[in-house]
Amino acid sequence: MPKGSFKLPAAYDNYTMDTEGARDGDAPTTQRRDAEHEKQARGGAVNAAFQPSLYNEVSAKNKDTVVGELPEEDGEERQQWSHPVEFLLSCIAMSVGLGNVWRFPMTAYENGGGAFLIPYLVILTFIGRPLYFMELAMGQFSSYGSVKVWKVVPAVKGVGYGQMIATWSVVTYYCSLMALTVFYFVMSFNKVLPWSLCDYDTWADENCVDAAGNTTFSNESQSSSEQYFYNYVLNIADNIDYGIGIPDWRLSLCLLFSWLVLFFTLVKGVQSSGKVAYFTALFPYVVLFTLLGRGVTLPGAVNGILYFITPQWDKLLDPNVWYAAVTQSFFSLSVGFGAIINFASFNNFKHNVYRDAWIISLADTLTSLLAGFTIFSILGNLAHELNTDVKNVVRGGSGLAFISYPDALAKFTWTPQLFAVLFFLMLFTLGVGSAAGLTSNVITILCDQFPRIKKLYVTIATCTLGFLIGLVYVTPGGQWILDLVDFFGGGFIIYVLVIIETVAINHIYGMKNFLQDLKFMLDVDLGIYWKFCWAFFIPVGLTGILIYSLVDFKIPTFGGQSYPFSAYISGWMLAVISLGMVVICFIHSLYIADGKSFIEKLKIVFKPKDTWGPKKRENRKKWEERKIEWAKGTH
Repeated sequence: MPKGSFKLPAAYDNYTMDTEGARDGDAPTTQRRDAEHEKQARGGAVNAAFQPSLYNEVSAKNKDTVVGELPEEDGEERQQWSHPVEFLLSCIAMSVGLGNVWRFPMTAYENGGGAFLIPYLVILTFIGRPLYFMELAMGQFSSYGSVKVWKVVPAVKGVGYGQMIATWSVVTYYCSLMALTVFYFVMSFNKVLPWSLCDYDTWADENCVDAAGNTTFSNESQSSSEQYFYNYVLNIADNIDYGIGIPDWRLSLCLLFSWLVLFFTLVKGVQSSGKVAYFTALFPYVVLFTLLGRGVTLPGAVNGILYFITPQWDKLLDPNVWYAAVTQSFFSLSVGFGAIINFASFNNFKHNVYRDAWIISLADTLTSLLAGFTIFSILGNLAHELNTDVKNVVRGGSGLAFISYPDALAKFTWTPQLFAVLFFLMLFTLGVGSAAGLTSNVITILCDQFPRIKKLYVTIATCTLGFLIGLVYVTPGGQWILDLVDFFGGGFIIYVLVIIETVAINHIYGMKNFLQDLKFMLDVDLGIYWKFCWAFFIPVGLTGILIYSLVDFKIPTFGGQSYPFSAYISGWMLAVISLGMVVICFIHSLYIADGKSFIEKLKIVFKPKDTWGPKKRENRKKWEERKIEWAKGTH
């Protein structure tokens, strides 16, 4: 469709609605259209675009439609948030999660501390925040999840399915991290924190040094927190050449508990998850500020903080640092995974998501920095005790959160058990907030595609399957698999999907059309910042970073060790399946498109479907009227 031109929907009666038009969770109407009837309806609708009287005649043929009004596409209104604050807190809970407290310090640590901070802030400003607002607007305007929203450009609906696979990949290992927090939470009720002292009879070796003590470390020494995590909690495998082992029964029970909590959070949709967000979004800040207060008082903390904020300018030329910054921004804000589109689809049509985008992105940034200052103050203390550089203190991966934070807790001289309980409760609540948002997106997509199946059954099936897959991550080789899936499933493919998403909205559907939709919905006129980011910086910047990173590609390793060849094949297969959905769905769209020739079909799949637009009848009618004014240049 040429930019600035529009046409009214073709399907004006219940017989021409297909499963794409049915309400989420409702049974679809007639599955197959009567070809002749559809042709007549289409012809009448197109001619009616600028002939209101003819449009009324077409509408009058439908007994269920009020003359002169567009039919409401759904039989019932879509479920909505009980209160706008619940939407805001749910988005904060989803965005501000383990990605900030665990992944951000880990990524900064592995990419030179301050060398990572500058790219991260640049990416967040010119890519993360604009993408967040764009996805919020897409979901709220259409009231669709991350697959059906692509009625706007049917050719790329595979983006939604690719995002679902990426989301599912992240959720499955994300819940395994939640299981670790449950394990530590239970162990925090011991009279003495078990990781604070070396247990030479069970898991410690001669290099172990008590985390709670003031013992001088040698170069070979390891904190008791580190040995406790690797040797006792994970029983981590030295390699996975001969398999990953069997699931640990203790962590399996913790994983089961995590999925049960997630199930009860999601069972009633946004009505239940919105209530949980009051706690999951606010409680973590109390604990983080408490830990920061303790961390900065430790000897050597200043050196750790300086490492965090001092840039290594030569690192700015390393494309892998920028690649890591974009991946972290996507992971932290949850952009590119489809979850934001899904959350916004439950909003009131006029809700001010422009304001929310600023609040959420700022909260996410400040939380990442807060977690960074906290963790690096602790790393500075560990470096001081080891008499080494901060960059040599601990291994990366999930160990950064489950070693450094417990080390700090072990040094609390006043009721360390209380702070440990609060801290791991905070980590768990962070996990619930993020995992609920991501899993909700998967459930919504499945309910959209199988509307006759009750949402309760879909939720049960999703959580059960998630638990079974998650057992892989609680094996001795589970952390190896986690890092591999994170690389191929949560980072690489999101780049490509976001590039396609941005180009589809701003260059195929057209930025002019998108800005007019936003003007109609929010009554805002966006400035050059948003236009520049959407039209140019995001697609060009991401493409450039992606190409540069692929040229200088470094195959993922775990602790410096390479994976077996079969593991790399599995990782690439995950990426190919996710990106392959774009190609498969494009071919499917061409196949089902009306049109006698390939060129006609190609033109159709790059135009919005007739059912694209606001769902509610009142909003849709006003939007159609406004489009006519825009087309005539009278508005």
